[in-house]
Amino acid sequence: MLNSTKNSMLTQIIKKTPLEYCSRLSIKYGCNVLLKREDTQIVRSFKIRGALNKIIKNKQYNITSYVTASAGNHAQGVAFVCNKLGLNCNIFVPDNTPLQKISRIKHFGNNNCKLIISGNNVNDALDYAYDYCNTKSDSLFIHPYDDLDVIDGQGNIATEILEDCVPDIVMVPIGGGGLIAGILSKFSDCDIYGVQPIGAASMYESIRANQVVNLNKIDTFVDGASVSDAGSVPFNIINYSHKIGLLKEILKVSNGEICNEMINLYQNEGIITEPAGALAVSALPKLDREYIKDKTVVCIVSGGNNDIMRYPEIIEKSLKHQKLKHYFLITFKQKPGQLKQYVQDILTPKSDITRFEYIKKNNKNSGSVLIGIELHEPDEINLIKQNMIKNNFEFIQLLESDLLYNYLI
Repeated sequence: MLNSTKNSMLTQIIKKTPLEYCSRLSIKYGCNVLLKREDTQIVRSFKIRGALNKIIKNKQYNITSYVTASAGNHAQGVAFVCNKLGLNCNIFVPDNTPLQKISRIKHFGNNNCKLIISGNNVNDALDYAYDYCNTKSDSLFIHPYDDLDVIDGQGNIATEILEDCVPDIVMVPIGGGGLIAGILSKFSDCDIYGVQPIGAASMYESIRANQVVNLNKIDTFVDGASVSDAGSVPFNIINYSHKIGLLKEILKVSNGEICNEMINLYQNEGIITEPAGALAVSALPKLDREYIKDKTVVCIVSGGNNDIMRYPEIIEKSLKHQKLKHYFLITFKQKPGQLKQYVQDILTPKSDITRFEYIKKNNKNSGSVLIGIELHEPDEINLIKQNMIKNNFEFIQLLESDLLYNYLI
């Protein structure tokens, strides 16, 4: 009875997502690149698979209330399933959760969902959720990734991939590890690569250390994959798979690389991804061209819940990654025509000033100016710096690694 109920719910709630050929990426890398479009699920991410599988497995126990914590996508899955099945849920999310995700959680959960914003990151939210479950509720906790039922649900993506093709390589994003653990559990004869953001590579560090490692500080820009400590259950699966050679490697990508690919996917394929959703595709340049030549490479596009308000930051990071955006502190003389001279004598024909801000007047003769310059070609920056030296403009180029950059930009 449970199996027939499960199959019925699966067909009602879970969509078999497309496996789409991407001509741009295939031509660029000399292989057949297929995109597994989990962003087309009703909640715009794969997370609904694990949430539904966990709830169905416990349906026979007549549980009517659930608690979970999430960076946003798992929460949407739990909220949707609970609302669909007439169940209640309490969902904890960190305060850096994008407003778009918060809005969708409320939409999918309707009156069945109570949303609580707690903590600085998903691990903080998990702690609050555990405490609530243990002290104030008799609800069942659904972990977003450290749970075999959740992992098994995510693994259905692999089953769908195998129904449509026989991949040589599968690229899988990693946050807490539930998705890739589910994928690894279903594949036996292809090369699998995990991909993590360089500022939150907890699973990468755990595999290196041969034990779960907790990162004291993480970058939460890739909100759907920024986890300070990997799940112990997925770690065991992933670590074993790495030792037997099924998991080839965990690759790390920068925020700039991710943002650049988010924009490419939007402009060329019309695919809206969130930062975590573009992880797999953004790691393709890290694979050896000869190794992937003529092979079938599947990239899992894990989610598309991106807040439109984030795009200015995404564009900025993409431009800096392409070396098309630069910032300088420049000493301007306090006399008429200085900006006009800078535009005429310093800039290249296709470059542009995107930010101009007086920081302070050093004295009556000069003042420090923050200037942002956008280029048409990366090499133009060398000519601009040569022009500044030639025309006696004192300057400091601000780099992202500088403390001053973080203060001013």
